[in-house]
Amino acid sequence: MSTNGEQLPLTVALSKGRIFRETLPLLARAGIEVHGDPESSRKLVLQTSVADVRLLILRASDVPTYVEYGAADLGVAGKDVLMEHGGAGLYEPLDLGIARCRLMTAAREGAVMPDGRLRVATKYINTTRRFFASRGQQVELIKLYGSMELAPVLGLADCIVDVVDTGSTLRANGLEPLEHVADISSRLIVNKVAFKTRNQRVRDFIDALRQAVTAAGTAPAAAEE
Repeated sequence: MSTNGEQLPLTVALSKGRIFRETLPLLARAGIEVHGDPESSRKLVLQTSVADVRLLILRASDVPTYVEYGAADLGVAGKDVLMEHGGAGLYEPLDLGIARCRLMTAAREGAVMPDGRLRVATKYINTTRRFFASRGQQVELIKLYGSMELAPVLGLADCIVDVVDTGSTLRANGLEPLEHVADISSRLIVNKVAFKTRNQRVRDFIDALRQAVTAAGTAPAAAEE
């Protein structure tokens, strides 16, 4: 394999599910058609209609890590994942304006929060700790990876911190959203080394995707590089 960075494939990390589905039309507008469907295929590397662009299919929480350490040049990740990851080794040049939701606290409907230390269940440990610390409130954090809504119902936690889209899952389990933590959407992220060593190729990709986002009307907000 050539050691000339410009001759290596441009590798873009994505996750299955909503982010992948909503990123595909943007890539298509940028002239990049994907060969294969990760929902029906076991392939973790997908080729595209552009010879030097390929996609990696990863767990959502792993996308920033692959980009940070250079296994991928770019990636698409939710702001919730990026807040939890910390953003080391990454640039975040573009808000794609897709997969929008909110990160919120939630508890049982009508529940009264205790005056003392709260027990909070979440998979967003770092983000949750920062949120409550900014309010000067001490919390006991309980890390869960799924079925978050059960924690207050069964008395495991006083409240949860999780992403909320329509709120239907909360309501179905007798919970209500309480406090807004952050607005979430999917962001394009770039490895800092790749941005320097493959600057023109990476910038061309960013510009093409920015034009696609503008044409799609998803109203991005540029972030600092």
